[in-house]
Amino acid sequence: MGLAFNHAVLDGTSTWHFMSSWAEICRGAQSISTQPFLDRSKARDTRVKLDLTAPKDPNETSNGEDAANPTVEPPQLVEKIFRFSDFAVHTIKSRANSVIPSDSSKPFSTFQSLTSHIWRHVTLARGLKPEDITIFTVFADCRRRVDPPMPEEYFGNLIQAIFTGTAAGLLAAHGPEFGASVIQKAIAAHDASVIDARNDEWEKSPKIFQFKDAGVNCVAVGSSPRFRVYEVDFGFGKPETVRSGSNNRFNGMMYLYQGKAGGISIDVEITLEASVMEKLVKSKEFLLSEEEEEDDGKKLTNGNGHVNGNGHVNGNGNGYVNGNGNGFV
Repeated sequence: MGLAFNHAVLDGTSTWHFMSSWAEICRGAQSISTQPFLDRSKARDTRVKLDLTAPKDPNETSNGEDAANPTVEPPQLVEKIFRFSDFAVHTIKSRANSVIPSDSSKPFSTFQSLTSHIWRHVTLARGLKPEDITIFTVFADCRRRVDPPMPEEYFGNLIQAIFTGTAAGLLAAHGPEFGASVIQKAIAAHDASVIDARNDEWEKSPKIFQFKDAGVNCVAVGSSPRFRVYEVDFGFGKPETVRSGSNNRFNGMMYLYQGKAGGISIDVEITLEASVMEKLVKSKEFLLSEEEEEDDGKKLTNGNGHVNGNGHVNGNGNGYVNGNGNGFV
């Protein structure tokens, strides 16, 4: 089953609210269990004129490779799924919290620990110079961050990108607690005033964001293991697998999903340059055990994030197959 949508219309929370409600109706429910909150009176009233002219470099990636330049061969991107078991998630979180920085008052969450682990090892695999900057980007749900807060059932798009970064040398030289602390501080600082300031800035100079806006040498995070994606049953069985669409993939983009194995396991879908991915899959420190890693054998043609002609097919017919780029496999 495939689903494609414009991200301006809804975010991940609303996507899975819609999918779960649709599945309930397909199973014979007379009404859905969670009604959407559709009142826009409390939402920000934004009216701007957008320039919809196609950008000169629509395929330029977050790391600056310009596919529109015929003299530059765009890098081949490869997508892989890494399955972090209960044991792996627990181990990564324990390691991150074994040394709490003196300026941090809270233990690191599972999200902060795991994404710091991935950010650090992707940076190592990229072989960056110590002085090179690497950006970490997370697309965060702002329902509880805006003022006044919006209910969880708000149906629409209330995400905003949170950016932070550091020198590659610092990330590599320190343990996982360093990156986790950088991420934790950035998330904690993103309150209602920061959200309003970002919106004010965008409204003064509105633009359509491109992959390159995620940041240089970036690792960007979307979706959330909090979404109960494997509990969405349309009446013919639970999904075999759930994946992002091809239009939302670029160098350094990853998606976190509820682990198919259950428990606190997390499945990580990540797209990287082929040479970087090759180094990453050979890192036993990253994988914790070779059994945690799965190679789906899917390659992307170039830096624009488009999938090759083979597409994505689920295992036994019960999964969701992406339609035209923004669907779920």
